[in-house]
Amino acid sequence: MEIMVRLAWFASGGAVLGLILWSGAGAVFGAAAAAGWGVVAVVVLRGIAVSAAGVGWYLVFPSRLRPPALTCVMIRFLREGANALLPMTQVGGEVIGARALALRGAPASLSAASVIVDVLVQAVTQFLFAALGLLTLASMRNDDGIRHTVLIVVVAAAPALGGFYLVQQPIGRRFVTTALTRIVGEREWLSFGAIDALYARLASIYANRKGLAAAATVHGCVWMFGALEVWVVLAFMGYPANYAEALVIESLMQAIRGAAFAIPGALGAQEGGLIALCAIFGVPANAAVAMSLIKRVPDLVFGIPSLVGWQVLEGRALQAVPAAVAKGADR
Repeated sequence: MEIMVRLAWFASGGAVLGLILWSGAGAVFGAAAAAGWGVVAVVVLRGIAVSAAGVGWYLVFPSRLRPPALTCVMIRFLREGANALLPMTQVGGEVIGARALALRGAPASLSAASVIVDVLVQAVTQFLFAALGLLTLASMRNDDGIRHTVLIVVVAAAPALGGFYLVQQPIGRRFVTTALTRIVGEREWLSFGAIDALYARLASIYANRKGLAAAATVHGCVWMFGALEVWVVLAFMGYPANYAEALVIESLMQAIRGAAFAIPGALGAQEGGLIALCAIFGVPANAAVAMSLIKRVPDLVFGIPSLVGWQVLEGRALQAVPAAVAKGADR
């Protein structure tokens, strides 16, 4: 599986390079350079958005079990950086985030449950954001094809989101338990304790309805705020667009990234999607690819320090194990 992911990473990286060459490398980098201070603005906007998403994750926790808000924000940057920069699928960052939270002292079951619910909240609000983008595009274009696309997206995505929610409920717990019984047989005792703890944590999180509503509100605002990145980049590159146009491009680009979750960093998928979406509003391919490259700058600016911090955290955890063993031996 790891080999397949690495192959996908190299293939998708080659796709990005191919799109740059196809669009004209000189024109692409020229458009990126024309953005100038717009690149800095995108980094600032992304920093605000990721910080707010960290607060949204913090709100998911029951009040008596919440870790420090700053911890959630910092690990949120790690989740984003891992998804964007590591040669793994885009869900790998969520696993790393749960692990990092556990290393900071949170119970493992709570860490995992909180990330699962946070991902569901993000998915639901992203679905609504994509639907809003399609509806906005339909209002701009009197095209029955676009309206049909809206209907198809709703029909296809709603059952998937509903299924993801149901698997976290008691009915899903029974399904998971039954499946594991058939898979591990007599070794079932190794996993059922962890599953029971996980579902208990999920139940406590879903009982926090005010927190979930607040988290959904924050994540929804984050998606809307993200459209400013497109608006800023286009303005600085000399292709001014209004917010509605930026919202269409950002919402549908994020939907494409979500659909391409198995591709590390959505490499190639993001670039190809932006070429198609920007073409709707008369923005040439070289500018669309340049925008994609600019939108990846914050991944490096925030992702690299976050990954370094994660490695430091893991190193300290490894050093603590022999120390604890030695301390026990002394006793």
